[in-house]
Amino acid sequence: MSERVIAPKSRGFLFLDSHPDGCARLVDEMWQAVPAPVAAAPAGGEGPVALVIGSSAGYGLAATIAGLARVGVRGIGVCFEKAPARRTGTAGWYRTAATARLAREHGRDMVFLNGDAFSDAMKEQVADLLAERFGGRLDFLIYSVAAPRRTDPDTGDVYASVLKPIASPYTTKTLVFDDSGAPEVKEVTTAPAEGDDIEQTVAVMGGTDWERWITFLADRSLLAEGFTTAALSYIGSPLTAAIYRQGTIGAAKAHLEATARTLDERLGKTLGGRAVTSVNAAAVTQSSTAIPGIALYVGLLRGVLGDGMVAPIGQLVELWDQLTGARPLDLDDEGRVRLDTWELGPAVQDAVAARWSTATSDTITGLADLDWFGDEVRRLYGFSVPGIDYTAAVEADVPWPTA
Repeated sequence: MSERVIAPKSRGFLFLDSHPDGCARLVDEMWQAVPAPVAAAPAGGEGPVALVIGSSAGYGLAATIAGLARVGVRGIGVCFEKAPARRTGTAGWYRTAATARLAREHGRDMVFLNGDAFSDAMKEQVADLLAERFGGRLDFLIYSVAAPRRTDPDTGDVYASVLKPIASPYTTKTLVFDDSGAPEVKEVTTAPAEGDDIEQTVAVMGGTDWERWITFLADRSLLAEGFTTAALSYIGSPLTAAIYRQGTIGAAKAHLEATARTLDERLGKTLGGRAVTSVNAAAVTQSSTAIPGIALYVGLLRGVLGDGMVAPIGQLVELWDQLTGARPLDLDDEGRVRLDTWELGPAVQDAVAARWSTATSDTITGLADLDWFGDEVRRLYGFSVPGIDYTAAVEADVPWPTA
C-alpha cells in the first residue's frame, strides 16, 4: 500500500480506517503515563514472564503497556487484528507494532501473536514459545477478551454473544451524533434474550476459555510457582445495569467471577498461586460504544468528574502493583479487585443520575463533556491525536512485529 492521506470516515462510532501515526503516538503517551517502577527492572531483561490475552485494545492494551513499563515483564501478547489491505490495518494492528517497538527500545522481550485466542492452535503456539524462549515458566496471565463469537475447540460449535436484557425489553436513553456531528439523545428499546442467548453469551464471554488456557498450560507444566492470573471485568452503574450487569453480558461476567473462585482454589493448592477478577471502571473503548446507553453514561460521567476520571493505563498500573505485591491485594467480599470505586461512589452516581434524568438533545451539551467523548472515540482509531499532521500522507502498510 502506497503512502496516502488517511481521513476519519465513520458510521456512527465505527471508523472505516485507522491512522498508523496517531495509533503509535497514543501508545507512546500511554507508556509515558506509567510511573517509574517501584523497584528497578531486573538486569538483562529477566523480568517476570507474562501472557496477555487480548493485548491490542482497551484494558488489555493498558495491561500490556503497564506490565512492560511498570513491572518489566517479558512474554507474549495475543490478539486478533486485520492487516493492511484495501483499507488500512485495524487500529490494534498499529498499536501492537508501536508497543513492540517500545518494548524493544526498553529491552523487553515481548512477542506478539495474531490469531484466534479461543483456538487450541494458538494455545499450542503460546505453550511452545513459553517452553523454548521463556524458560518454560509463566508467572502472570491477564485475560481481556471481548469477542462476538467463539468456536468450541472440542465440538466445533460456534457460539455468538448478544447484548440483550433478560426477561423484559429494555428502554434507555442513548447518545448518537447526526450526519452533521450534532449530538442527539434518543430512546432505544432492546428486545430481551430469547432461546439460548444467555448460554451462548456465557460460552463466549464467560470463564470457559480462561479456564481452558490455565488447564492447557498447566498440563504442559508451564505455570510457575506462585502463578497469578487476572481476568478483566466490569460492573458499571445502576443506570446501565439492565443492559449490562443484569443482562446477557452480566450473566457472562458472573460466570467469569465464579470461574475465578474455582481457579483460585485450584491454583492455591497446586502452586501457591491465585486467580482474581479485576473490576475496572468506565472508559471509552471499541467494545463499550456498542452498548446502548454507555456512550451517554460515560459522557455524563466525564461531565461530573472531569480529569478525576482514571484512564485505563492508570487503573492497570494499580492492578499490576497489587498482583506483584508492590501494594496489598485489595479484594472485595467476593474476591474481586476493585478498580472502580472512584466511579461508583454514591456522590458521583447521584450526580450522574441527576444529569441523566434531564438529558435531552437540547440540554446534553451542558451536561456531558461531548468534546472529550468525541475525541476519545476518534483516538481509538488514531485520530484527534495532538501533534499528528492529518493532511500529510503516511505509510499504512506497517508490518506485524517479528519475534
